[in-house]
Amino acid sequence: MKVERDLHMSRGDGEDSYASNSRLQEKSILKTRPVLHKAVAAAHALSLSSGGPGGGAMVVADLGCSSGPNTLLVVSEVLAAVAMVAGGSAQPQHVQFFLNDLPGNDFNLVFRSLDLLKNKKLAAKDRREESLLPPYYVAGLPGSFYTRLFPDHCVHLFHSSYCLMWRSKVPDELAGGAVLNEGHMYIWETTPQAVVALYRRQFQEDMSLFLRLRHRELVPGGHMVLAFLGRKKSKDVLRGEVSYTWGLLAQALQSLVKQGRVKKDKLDSFNLPFYAPSMDEVRDVITRSQAFDITHIQLFESNWDPHDDDDVEMKMEEDVAAVQSGVNVARSIRAVIGPLIARHFGEHILDDLFELHAKNVAVHLQKVKTKYPVIVVSLQAK
Repeated sequence: MKVERDLHMSRGDGEDSYASNSRLQEKSILKTRPVLHKAVAAAHALSLSSGGPGGGAMVVADLGCSSGPNTLLVVSEVLAAVAMVAGGSAQPQHVQFFLNDLPGNDFNLVFRSLDLLKNKKLAAKDRREESLLPPYYVAGLPGSFYTRLFPDHCVHLFHSSYCLMWRSKVPDELAGGAVLNEGHMYIWETTPQAVVALYRRQFQEDMSLFLRLRHRELVPGGHMVLAFLGRKKSKDVLRGEVSYTWGLLAQALQSLVKQGRVKKDKLDSFNLPFYAPSMDEVRDVITRSQAFDITHIQLFESNWDPHDDDDVEMKMEEDVAAVQSGVNVARSIRAVIGPLIARHFGEHILDDLFELHAKNVAVHLQKVKTKYPVIVVSLQAK
């Protein structure tokens, strides 16, 4: 597996696409709106005081932008926040956006979607406010955010949502061919502690690298708002909420192995470039970097089912509700991991695999209503 080549969301805007199945990520962006708006205000003030590159433009980069409506949502939220702090200035600040993702991302859909910004009110409350939105420019920037993306000290604000749980690569020891986590694609209840340590080390190395790179690219005092999947309990790595997500998908693959549809060695050699850290692990890496101050950090939860907006903590008594939630969860997971599954196992298994996955999720949700822990952290460069 080569992450830069193979990892991308399902392209297009069809039924199984990420663009049509990304409400979970949309809810995260809306939940973190106050944190983003505060960072935009600070970055805007910073760009005005420093003059900024390019004759005063405020430079904003969305890392892991993917495609579809959420890409436009981030752009619209930033523009609305700038308009609010600018207060109808006669000479509004220009905003330069860079939309970054891996080369396999559907940038064509991104660019086609940008026309929607010209025909909608964005995040403005009325047409009068819309007229106050600043001039803006958008450019695509393919590449891994685990590499340098910008020259030194030219970005005022980095934003990233639902991306930093993805690693730059599968740990070398797992990718080398040895079967160290039999029958699983990620950390699960029977995963050896040595394998957990490999994933944790990969997270620490990747996150440290990410912080070093972004610190070089940010203007002094620049800001970052990062939201990504994590876990609630620091020590209970084997039973983290995200582990259940991938564990249920691995069970569906195991069923296909028993049916002779998938070879066992194919499953044993499939390891995700992924790690859901705890709040303590995130704080520790940031502190060790000595490059950023934490201005805000919190953990919130979001239901597995992206269409379930009920925060009541209870299992699903209704079979019909659980079945539909299973389908909703499977669709959202397929939109994210489908291309990676297809490349490793073949596209022909996708429909049956995610039908099994939906059933596994439904059974699980009848026992306990499960939520994704999402960590959001706002940082300022020292």
